[in-house]
Amino acid sequence: MAIKSCRLSVDGKRVMSIEEFKRWLKTFDADKDGRISREELEDAMPGGWFTRWKGKRGIRSADSDGNGFIEESEINNLVEFAQKYLGVKILRL
Repeated sequence: MAIKSCRLSVDGKRVMSIEEFKRWLKTFDADKDGRISREELEDAMPGGWFTRWKGKRGIRSADSDGNGFIEESEINNLVEFAQKYLGVKILRL
């Protein structure tokens, strides 16, 4: 499931609030453990080998404690990754 939003910014990026991003991200928590694994993150992004690379890169950039998962306290790190590499503009309201 790709990031979907009906709002687009002037530069063509999808726009969502931080809360919308968190809700969207939680839909990929397949085992409902409250964390996002690399595999779950890959499922959130469309497209082949590049997806695996982005999933690994997303985990590395957001996983501040190095345990291989994105937890609630690390979601802000993932926001930065999504804005830089996934073409999303996330508004902090």
